[in-house]
Amino acid sequence: MTHVRTWTVQIAISEHEDERRTHADAILHGARMVRGEGQARRRPSDREVPEIGDELAAARALADLAYKLLDVAAGDIEQFTHRPVHLTS
Repeated sequence: MTHVRTWTVQIAISEHEDERRTHADAILHGARMVRGEGQARRRPSDREVPEIGDELAAARALADLAYKLLDVAAGDIEQFTHRPVHLTS
């Protein structure tokens, strides 16, 4: 029998115009809640295109989330094997 689980990732993006910075939080709602963070910075000479900052910050937050989820999985495996585990993507 197939078991289907649904996990949801919520991404919150905030722009800090005065600092030329965009911050994103990617929050996984699943068996556990895991949070990743990412930022994008705009140089003074760059054109202002908010979508690019949003995309970069969100991508970096998702990448951070993926690595943190690997750490959670490694910790779970270690609980069963009683051995150190190092997982890579």
